[in-house]
Amino acid sequence: MMNFKKYKRVPAVNFSEREWPNRQIEKAPIWCSVDLRDGNQALIEPMVVEEKIEYFDLLVKLGFKEIEVGFPSASQIEYDFLRQLVDRKLIPDDVTIQVLVQCREHLLKRTFEALEGVKTAIVHIYNSTSTLQRDVVFNMSREEIKQIAVEGTKLVKEYAKEFPGKVVLQYSPESFTGTELDFAFKNRDSIILSVHPHNDRGTGVASAELSLMAGADRIEGTLFGNGERTGNVDILNIAFNMFSQGINPELNIENINEIIEVYERCCKIPVHVRHPYAGKLVFTAFSGSHQDAINKGVKALMERKSSIWEVPYLPIDPADIGRKYEPIVRINSQSGKGGVAFIMETYYGYKLPKAMHKEFADIIQKISEKQGEVAPEQIMDEFKITYLEKKEPLHFRKCKFEDLSDSDMSYDTLAKIVYTDNGVEKTFEATGNGPIDAVQNGLHQEMNLDVKVLDYSEHALGEGANAQAAAYIHLLDRKTGKTVFGVGVSSNITRASIRAIFSALNRL
Repeated sequence: MMNFKKYKRVPAVNFSEREWPNRQIEKAPIWCSVDLRDGNQALIEPMVVEEKIEYFDLLVKLGFKEIEVGFPSASQIEYDFLRQLVDRKLIPDDVTIQVLVQCREHLLKRTFEALEGVKTAIVHIYNSTSTLQRDVVFNMSREEIKQIAVEGTKLVKEYAKEFPGKVVLQYSPESFTGTELDFAFKNRDSIILSVHPHNDRGTGVASAELSLMAGADRIEGTLFGNGERTGNVDILNIAFNMFSQGINPELNIENINEIIEVYERCCKIPVHVRHPYAGKLVFTAFSGSHQDAINKGVKALMERKSSIWEVPYLPIDPADIGRKYEPIVRINSQSGKGGVAFIMETYYGYKLPKAMHKEFADIIQKISEKQGEVAPEQIMDEFKITYLEKKEPLHFRKCKFEDLSDSDMSYDTLAKIVYTDNGVEKTFEATGNGPIDAVQNGLHQEMNLDVKVLDYSEHALGEGANAQAAAYIHLLDRKTGKTVFGVGVSSNITRASIRAIFSALNRL
């Protein structure tokens, strides 16, 4: 049994006048990327200067106006990177860089040396204020911890006096959530309240969103949540959540694939296949009921020509962030009939009759139970083998139809069919009240086949004068009670129909 008694519960805050849980997020916060500092320091192989520059350019392109570029007093590579940004004039006028530094004079001196030539900078000082770290790390009282922050602030102000550019002070009480409320800062009106959540308990995004509801102005985070331990809060996740609620995230994040490509190359960390919005499988459904719901949702959206995105299981339109519709439905042993039909229509244009969905899905499921996922190409290959290329023992060759409407006969269509039976060419003639009926009568007369057409449907494959037609026949063998579908394709709809009949006959 797990020893749960070794842990203690976080004290609850009893504040009955709390109003913020009823608020809604109305606008994007000030975003600050800490990828190049907090994210980089967590990498197994930290970025070199040129990788950092490429990543900085990406952040600028995405629209970040505040970017923490590193800890220039902590290492030479951090210092050199900042100097490269300045000397190569890579910092746009509307972007403010941020640097982290501890509240120590020699470190602050080195930091301001690194900032020489920067027009506007945020100097970010910090020290831990939590009960636990005051006790076991610093062995200091509340007043002593507070004094570190006060002295650090004074030093920043002194160096700022001699600095030709603009300096904004940021102070972070590290491990703030472990700090007693009566010791926390209370002067809310004169500050920009910024939050810097990590994901240690898997609640980074939720914590950030709740903080915005409670009045936070600014969020520090990283792309895809890279960072120490379980990572920083994922800014992209929060931004896409806002986007899905009709809020402008004020970031240029419409090409997720480009962001992933630079991130994975510079950070040497793959984006997980289930990562919100970015993973390869997040817009994919394997479950049959999910596939069916997505299929119907997409169809309803198109039919209604709605300007509002509402599709089950898809919080946003994948196309809005540079993803494609094709991977939405993927087929394995858990998939249902709707998923296979969706693949056939979306990829190949075949609108299978609803009654046919189960028949073909059962065929694909047997394959998936043996091998796992079945690719769209393999599904189409099986469709050809099962229906389109089913030409033995009966292979339809030619047909000719005559209109007998001027005669006194009850049937007004004469069919002349040429086919092969196990390679031997044969013909028959028959009449009916249309081409399909005439062929059905001829099969009964010629081969004693007692079949009945239960249903027929057809549609164009593609557009334009050269488009082919697909025809579907649902055929019943009256003797055995067996029913099957047949499919035929031709530039002539009548020929497509006859091919569908022969396809079905060969499957009885």
